[in-house]
Amino acid sequence: MRLPTGSHTLGPENASIHLKTYRQGMAAKAGHDLVMEVTRWDGALAVTEEGAQSTVALTADPGSLEVREALHGVKPLSDKDRADIKKNTHEKVLRGAPIRFRSSAIEASGEDGQVAVTGELEIAGETRPISFGLSIQPDGAIEGGVTVTQSEWGIKPYSALMGTLKVRDAIDVVFAAKLPAR
Repeated sequence: MRLPTGSHTLGPENASIHLKTYRQGMAAKAGHDLVMEVTRWDGALAVTEEGAQSTVALTADPGSLEVREALHGVKPLSDKDRADIKKNTHEKVLRGAPIRFRSSAIEASGEDGQVAVTGELEIAGETRPISFGLSIQPDGAIEGGVTVTQSEWGIKPYSALMGTLKVRDAIDVVFAAKLPAR
């Protein structure tokens, strides 16, 4: 399955971006593994017939991260906890800088609907190369994910309780979209 040719607008109305963070440290039981959703972002996918000139780009507002799930904690998160997580993620972790991705290559990696995407990801003002895979279904569903190691972008993973509760350096980014079926 190939991506449908043409220009496609991406955003929260037809796609989702979720971040999955994991806790570690001696006090990990006091924390939560989190699933956060980026609620304000926009993207563009341009797919050419030959595929070689296809591009994808997106920009996300780091202040729009919302905690959707808090897993494995000792107690549920309060509204104040959720607000504090959002504020700390925006101000301390991401430093208020927009998150941007620009592809440099999109290539079919087989007949089974797999696509390899390579480009540059900018987080917290630092830009690094990144590659990830997408799976394209006949009904227009696209899914993919990538593990991002925060320290590679100059981010010190969040910690609390004098460092005994930490967010693991590697977080998972999961993307899903629905484009028109071919």
